[in-house]
Amino acid sequence: MKVVLGLAGLDHVQEIVYRAALEAPALDAPGLAERLQLDVAEVRDALEALLQLRMMRRSRDEPGRLVPVDPVVGLQELLAREHEQLLARQQQISASQSMVLRMLADRNTSVPSAVTEGVQRLEGIDAVQQRLERFSQEARWSVATFMPGGAQSAEALEAARENDARVMARGAAVRTVGLDSVRGHEETLAYARWLTDQGSEFRTVSTLPPRMVVVDRSAALVPIDPKDSRKGAMFLTEPGMVASLMALFEQVWDVATPLGSDRRPDGDGLSSQEKALLVLIAQGHTDESAAAKLFISARTARRTMASIMERLGARSRFEAGVKAAQLGWL
Repeated sequence: MKVVLGLAGLDHVQEIVYRAALEAPALDAPGLAERLQLDVAEVRDALEALLQLRMMRRSRDEPGRLVPVDPVVGLQELLAREHEQLLARQQQISASQSMVLRMLADRNTSVPSAVTEGVQRLEGIDAVQQRLERFSQEARWSVATFMPGGAQSAEALEAARENDARVMARGAAVRTVGLDSVRGHEETLAYARWLTDQGSEFRTVSTLPPRMVVVDRSAALVPIDPKDSRKGAMFLTEPGMVASLMALFEQVWDVATPLGSDRRPDGDGLSSQEKALLVLIAQGHTDESAAAKLFISARTARRTMASIMERLGARSRFEAGVKAAQLGWL
């Protein structure tokens, strides 16, 4: 209960007034004040705030009296408000990013490259790194990465950590697939564990296609020469090519083994993508509409939701939302 109330942003007085109203819904403001040994004006202020937060409603029998809303019933509205506030913050950040990107474009500091419709050739590792840094500033929803080559260098891991941290700070979902062999390399495994600890996901497979990064399902980087990534990369924005690469990623992702797949639900909770999915489902979205908003497949959304319900021991999706909030996962 305390976690659910925390989601609503209640202060101490509002919380104890709400709890008392749940226990004794017939009491009015003076009755609650006497029960809690508080000033009547203080209780009335708390009741008015609770009414604004939709934790109280006007009685249908006695319109002049407020009665508490069941916290389980109110959970969906709480999640909806949290999601609306998150979207508003993301829009503000997006507006700021657009301004910065326009300024960078005006400075015309990009490296020389050959450009055709939907394809830009980035020569050399420095040009690729610059584009990856831009990706980390521009990504809004998702970053999907193939990380072939097994054990990664300390320099590559540090650059990846910095870029991923910027992406995740804005709430975007990061999914990375590496080779099974990285589970035996201490530094690469530490990076993978750091990524999952931040709420993103890391999986491994026995073999991988060439290195690839897809951002927001709208832009991608692939190596010019898969055998030598230092030669540079192709920056792709042509929708057909990007969609094909994303389809390939989803196929590999579906058969890959999650890192830390044996996590207990009372330990690390939900990933950022799982939280976003649960919020959307709680708002009434179908698997298909939620998947579209999160830029994942409907199949992935259904599988993720089934996994959440199983971990929580929930018999319905709504019950999953309630239990996740009670555990502090939302």
